[in-house]
Amino acid sequence: MAPFVYQATPSRVVFGPGSLEQLGEEIERLGARRALVLSTPEQAESAERVASLLGGRAAGIFAKAVMHVPIETARAAREEAARLGADCAVAIGGGSTTGLGKAIALESALPILAIPTTYAGSEMTPVWGITEAGVKKTGRDARVLPRTVIYDPQLTLTLPYAMTVTSALNAIAHAAEGIYAHDGNPVVALMAEEGIRASAAALRPLNADPRDLSARSDALYGAWLCGTVLGSVAMGLHHKLCHTLGGSFNLPHAEVHTVILPHALAYNASAASEAMARVARALGGVNAARAVFDLAKSHGAPTSLQSIGMPADGLDRAADLAASTPYPNPRPLERGALRALLQRAYDGVPPDA
Repeated sequence: MAPFVYQATPSRVVFGPGSLEQLGEEIERLGARRALVLSTPEQAESAERVASLLGGRAAGIFAKAVMHVPIETARAAREEAARLGADCAVAIGGGSTTGLGKAIALESALPILAIPTTYAGSEMTPVWGITEAGVKKTGRDARVLPRTVIYDPQLTLTLPYAMTVTSALNAIAHAAEGIYAHDGNPVVALMAEEGIRASAAALRPLNADPRDLSARSDALYGAWLCGTVLGSVAMGLHHKLCHTLGGSFNLPHAEVHTVILPHALAYNASAASEAMARVARALGGVNAARAVFDLAKSHGAPTSLQSIGMPADGLDRAADLAASTPYPNPRPLERGALRALLQRAYDGVPPDA
């Protein structure tokens, strides 16, 4: 076994149906007295429920989170937290809301308590992302890692099935890339494989009954593992492409991950055969890239960039941006090969066709 370093993240996890009811004691455990509740506009009602549970500990609600955390939204949230004298942030929702909490913590070091309602996995990482002037910048900072995460599967029962699928594939992307990360290790690889398996396995029963609480629990468990993987190792080609496409062309986050993942895996397959074998095994397939593509297609998820709003005349710019500041990756990033990858993803053809 090759030498490795593993740094565990210090998050506290409260998992199980009904665990939202423990919010008050978890805030008390943090020593917080004035919590700013964050959400998207669509989840304002959930934010109000959280504020109600907090009672006098709720400083206010900021229900303006949006995809890719525009710098303008981040500044407005920081100003609101300061104005209200908030000493912590409670983020309920998906990656957009957790990302907004991180944007606040990045400058103020306010502790975050995250309550995920999707399978984004951001709640388990010290990774932040902010979009400014059409470019999404990302980084790692221990200050933005949520101190506590409440995983309550009951909060995901109303997540539309289409969003369930793309969100689960988003989680799978975190784990798949974590297996071939240059700084990976056997512990992360175990979590990644199990996270992929659990996330994919939950989709079939949820297709039959989106309110299957057991399957929702399994999907959330898978997302937890996949997010932990993402927070433990460096990101590579897949995440670089997704951040470029999402931030520069305002494409929907989970859908971009869903479309790009099989093509990113195919790109790296020759340089990461052991990682591909793990991904394929977790999905019950033979070829990792094709197994991911088939999983998405069989559950009605988008398989082309064109279908999610990518302009054809943006492919060259996306390739330029992705090649300009490459992440560590098993296979060197070549501009021409990246442009070909993007074209295949745009057209929605199978990665091995």
